[in-house]
Amino acid sequence: MVNRGEIWWLEEPEIGRRPVCVLTRQEAIPVLRRVTVAPATRRIRAIPTEVELDSADGMPQRCALSLDNVRTVPKALLVEPITTLSQRRLREVCVALDLAMGC
Repeated sequence: MVNRGEIWWLEEPEIGRRPVCVLTRQEAIPVLRRVTVAPATRRIRAIPTEVELDSADGMPQRCALSLDNVRTVPKALLVEPITTLSQRRLREVCVALDLAMGC
């Protein structure tokens, strides 16, 4: 089962495989076919709408979650879990998401 705050490999036919962080609220995940995710990228810009992750977070290499590029994807495309973010890191993601959405 997919959970909020987990990093998964997303496998898309046209794009390939990339890590994403699940953002959808936990209560909704079991009843939805799609979840909202933030992609991870190796291009780190050190801006407030990114959260940097590294091996201490369970990531295979240093990267940043881009909260400016959230999107909704089918759960079926989440093929392999990578790690689960700590509560502290998940709070950082929520702060960055709030900044990215501007509300």
